Amino acid sequence: MIKIKQLVRMVKDRSGATAIEYALIAGVICLAVVAGLTAIGTKTNDTFTTLNEQAFRS
Repeated sequence: MIKIKQLVRMVKDRSGATAIEYALIAGVICLAVVAGLTAIGTKTNDTFTTLNEQAFRS
């Protein structure tokens, strides 16, 4: 059976929590980068499509 001292020590241990916090922050940053690049890629594709259509109309 878990002793009270072991239980208290386990609850106070913060070493794993810091690593998880950093991993969550890195995950949110990655999602923001992917969303931003997707938006930029879509806009760039639209621009090149418009330029291509105008070039072949002339």
